[in-house]
Amino acid sequence: MRIGAVNVLISGGFSGAYEQLLPEFERTSGIKVTTRSGASQGLGPQTIAAQLARGVSADVMILSREGLGELMAADKIVAGTDVDLARVPLGVEVRAGTPKPDVSTVEAFKLLLLKAKTVAVPASTSGIWLKTDLFPRLGIAEKINVKATPRGTHATEMVAAGGADLAVMPVSEIVHATGVDFAGSLPPEIQFV
Repeated sequence: MRIGAVNVLISGGFSGAYEQLLPEFERTSGIKVTTRSGASQGLGPQTIAAQLARGVSADVMILSREGLGELMAADKIVAGTDVDLARVPLGVEVRAGTPKPDVSTVEAFKLLLLKAKTVAVPASTSGIWLKTDLFPRLGIAEKINVKATPRGTHATEMVAAGGADLAVMPVSEIVHATGVDFAGSLPPEIQFV
């Protein structure tokens, strides 16, 4: 790390808060921050792991606990330097101005997914969990049309443009997005924080 400059790699889940805090941090600290973004987990050239493998340097990484664990196991992050910043539940977003569906119970959420023509999910941590754990556990993995997108922003763009009926993703990414409305958090018994 150079004095007066910091390189940050960040995933989508904390971006809204980060973007609000960054200008004040730079102003009061005098430290110039260079920010790159990528997915916490998954495949593709823009994941944080792929960027590090290409030689992108970072002094600070902000990503999901699951992605962090993978990078620590691969000796890409120094063990013991991790700090939890936030806990973010999953929620449902719909196109702005459309009726907000009921997602308050497991059965209501399941029916919503089954009725949707297309459900968008990020290809990173939350989407991986939805596709490999929750949807199979609910018995609907083969019955719904799930479109995995590289990033949560792409899922939001699909919903905003009408290319997907809804997206399931971290609430922190939904509440700062334009063109979509937050319909509610997943019920506690099926929540992934």
